[in-house]
Amino acid sequence: MASTEIESLTAALSRLPGLGPRSARRAVLWLVKRRETSLVQLLEALDAVRERLIECRTCGNVDTSDPCGICADPRRDQRALCVVEDVSDLWALDRAHLFTGRYHVLGGRLSALEGIRPEDLSIGPLVERVAAGGIDEVVLAMNATLEGQTTAHYIAERLEGLAVRITQLAHGLPVGGELDYLDEGTLAQALRARRPVG
Repeated sequence: MASTEIESLTAALSRLPGLGPRSARRAVLWLVKRRETSLVQLLEALDAVRERLIECRTCGNVDTSDPCGICADPRRDQRALCVVEDVSDLWALDRAHLFTGRYHVLGGRLSALEGIRPEDLSIGPLVERVAAGGIDEVVLAMNATLEGQTTAHYIAERLEGLAVRITQLAHGLPVGGELDYLDEGTLAQALRARRPVG
């Protein structure tokens, strides 16, 4: 049996997304074997994050400054705003370097089953941000789930009447995808969003 401290670390790591108890044990064993190098670096990095990480009051991103690096970047297009469900979605989109505007993190998506209502999300601040002016386009980058699409529809209704163009990410066939491997929902969306050739 491992010591209480090792079991405690294993339990803490197993709560991370993508790590179960077995993977957590392997990670702990790897860290223990390299405690003078890797474990020390990990502890220092975790301590720095614990001390310095804050949420941006403008967009909801997580950074070490407020406003975050994205909101403070003068090269960003201030007239385009991309709305995402979570910080991980913001990071994924920004990593691709395809969107040069700014972001707004909702902090989740509407879900009747989970009891997540509009007031539980950052929808009110989004509407205020758009109503303040200076934004020409709002890109709704919700996940292609029922809850994500419900959230996008609700936001579009809330922004109706404001002088802003509302767009949504395209959904459908992935590049390199083969039709016989795709689910019916993806195929249906691809057919609905079909466009002329050429």
